[in-house]
Amino acid sequence: MHSVLDVIALSSIAYVGTMFDNYFAFVAQLVVTEPTRYRRVSIAQAVGVAILVIVAAAVGSALTAVPVQWTGLFCLAPWSMAWFRWRHRDEHATATYRRGALTTAAVTIALGGDNLGVWIPLLRTDGVAQGILTVVVFAFFEILFLLSARTLTRHPRVSAFGETTARRLVPWIYVTLGVLILVESRLL
Repeated sequence: MHSVLDVIALSSIAYVGTMFDNYFAFVAQLVVTEPTRYRRVSIAQAVGVAILVIVAAAVGSALTAVPVQWTGLFCLAPWSMAWFRWRHRDEHATATYRRGALTTAAVTIALGGDNLGVWIPLLRTDGVAQGILTVVVFAFFEILFLLSARTLTRHPRVSAFGETTARRLVPWIYVTLGVLILVESRLL
């Protein structure tokens, strides 16, 4: 059983770490979206994240028959993504910017593999009350995500800096998330 502060800290790290790549993809999409469509696109982003949380919670619930320690194997998901990102860190991203709510939700879900790899064991290892607190923390960060992304679209140089930094920083974030999964599953 974790304290409330532990759950808030772990949930915060899990959300921010897995949404780092999504964040800059969303900012890039907002840059090419007409401001009149920001609200619709933002709602689609939030719906995509909600779907990922629901899937993670459902899979985590389905794993209740599996010992908690076995969920430590999920550390392999962010570690494999870290290895992939590390190998491709010097490649320039070929970004395809699309507009529209359906595309935004689809991209959010498509970029959600790392989210599921981290969120499933996080929601599986904690009880119901801690799972609810985790979802509340995720909702708080999603609101910050959307508001700050809108603000950041006004500063293309900041967005470009994030794009270049993300390629180098994301592998280390994934390694850290894998370690957190091992801690959460009580293997470390």
